[in-house]
Amino acid sequence: MSLRVAGIQMPVTRDIRANRRHIEDAIQWASAENADILLTPEGSLSGYTHEFDAAETRAALQRVTAAAANARVGLALGTCFAEESDGKTYNQLRFYAADGSYLGFHSKTLPTGSMSDRSVGELNHYAISPLRTFQFADQSIAGLICNDLWANPTCTPMPDTHLTHQLRQQGARIVFHAVNGGRSRAEWSDVNWQFHSSNLRMRARASGVWIVTVDSCEPVDIRCSAPSGVVDPNGDWRCQTRDTGPDRFVFTIPG
Repeated sequence: MSLRVAGIQMPVTRDIRANRRHIEDAIQWASAENADILLTPEGSLSGYTHEFDAAETRAALQRVTAAAANARVGLALGTCFAEESDGKTYNQLRFYAADGSYLGFHSKTLPTGSMSDRSVGELNHYAISPLRTFQFADQSIAGLICNDLWANPTCTPMPDTHLTHQLRQQGARIVFHAVNGGRSRAEWSDVNWQFHSSNLRMRARASGVWIVTVDSCEPVDIRCSAPSGVVDPNGDWRCQTRDTGPDRFVFTIPG
């Protein structure tokens, strides 16, 4: 059975209300496009920060997931979240079925940090849960968050454990990849773009999986840190958004 996937390249900020509105608008668009599931960027609801408002994020999550269930659109929703069950904070990609059922979450497994003896960075702020796959309709899917896929050597103090390959070994056919990478007007930002783009293609090909990926576009006048779109198991782009500013894509992955 085929799966129609959608993605929103949106400006992710610390304004949870604005983030929520972007996602709600994308849900309605995805429904009109007959998409089965919508992917949003890393931290797209809470903002990409460990200092988010937990209560406001939880309330916004309830509204977003209700809107998606009403529209019959599944979600691969990027957000930071404080889990009540264990009291830990995670950088998550949360999965919901089209009827609103919560399937579970992937937590960022290769959080970034400084390349020093006592590394500092997001790895000091987020918990990590075991790698897993999810059943969405008749498809085995999985999630990765930003650095999980490419293990950027400038900010990954731990080993590259080839998470895309691990997920394929667990049976995943489609990997949803939520991104919120650093970007600037400096020349090095283009180096990061090329590294991220080539890694998306090479890891899809190496593991034989479909990769659905979407980045934040904040600031809207600077090129994103990575392409947004769909890469097939041969490592070829099947669709791609523009590389600056808000954009959306929809694509049907064949069965």
